[in-house]
Amino acid sequence: MKQQLTKIGLLAAAASLAACGGGGSSGSSTTSPPPVSTAGTLTVALTDAPACGFDAVNVTVSKVRVNKSATASDTDAGWVDVTLNPARKIDLLKLTNGVLDTLGQTSLDAGHYSQVRLVLDSNASGSANTVLPTGSKTEQPLDTPSAVQSGIKLTGEFDVAAGQRSDIVIDFDACRSVLTKGNGKYALKPVLRMVPSAVNNGITGVVATAALANHVVVSAQQNGKIIASTAPDSTGAFNLSHLTAGNYDVVITSDNSAASVISAVPVTASATTAVSTTAAPIALALSTTGSISGAVTMTPPSSTEAAYVAAKQTFGAGPTVTIKYQGADLATGAYTLANLPVAAPQFAVYSSTLPLAFNAATGVTPATYTVEASANGYATKSVSGVSIATSNQTGVNFALTP
Repeated sequence: MKQQLTKIGLLAAAASLAACGGGGSSGSSTTSPPPVSTAGTLTVALTDAPACGFDAVNVTVSKVRVNKSATASDTDAGWVDVTLNPARKIDLLKLTNGVLDTLGQTSLDAGHYSQVRLVLDSNASGSANTVLPTGSKTEQPLDTPSAVQSGIKLTGEFDVAAGQRSDIVIDFDACRSVLTKGNGKYALKPVLRMVPSAVNNGITGVVATAALANHVVVSAQQNGKIIASTAPDSTGAFNLSHLTAGNYDVVITSDNSAASVISAVPVTASATTAVSTTAAPIALALSTTGSISGAVTMTPPSSTEAAYVAAKQTFGAGPTVTIKYQGADLATGAYTLANLPVAAPQFAVYSSTLPLAFNAATGVTPATYTVEASANGYATKSVSGVSIATSNQTGVNFALTP
């Protein structure tokens, strides 16, 4: 699994629920609209980023639910539903680079909303939610937890003002959400976040097209945590959208190149930041690659949480960044971080004057990584100094405990 984020965009407006881009029919509300004087509009959309090792990740969306109470259960009062009739099967991987797919809209009472749930169809037939592994011609069922039928709870809140529209975006992280389950099976462990659609600025750039055949992934990170990621289009252009204001480290990886890292890229509430242009795209430096593998055990075992493993590098006078990461197999705990660069990363400090000048990073030992394992509710553990300079590393194991 080499690529990462899949996103779902949700737009919260003063009176209707509709999502952005992508197309598709609008859903219908299952509740009566409030009086015009107290109503706003909520809009729901779906967006995506590249998923790890898949050519398609299909989910069938049946409805979106919102509630003013953060603690409301699925049977409590106060829910307003946006229902897709019929439910719609959507390939998340067609929604990269900030593209959104409209789901529906509904009227909402003005006020503060503290809970949003995305409801998927069950996979009883095996075809509602599926994945297409890279290189395969056959879709495989994506086992879904029973919770998806009551709704996947999203982190985030939004306000609806009378007579106005307020938009939100839901980010569905496919690389963290789709995991192997032993014996060639796959499972969905949904990982989502919600961002106001008004937060629509981000980071743009262009990667040289010579690298595109080798699964290029571009991510925006903070302190080594991936906030958003995408894959460049056929021209090499990429757009890391819906980022809140702040500084980000941009990390560009591929299967046969050294990582390219741009530190401290600013994003403001009023403008999108470019790190390269069509006239001067970022060229990736070729590198041989290696792998790190092992297994993760969780004590006590968990039926609801998954373990994730990341290979990170820290710059002497700069940031810590994630180069590759993967979810451990749910049945065996096994993982393999493949196509890790042996060469040192190429590094540049952001400047508004383009093109940026990249140089081999200093303070980083080439081919050497800190490997980190984590899971919600368990203490994170790491092993430093793991080198693939002369050979692949196996048996890098972790035992996670609360």
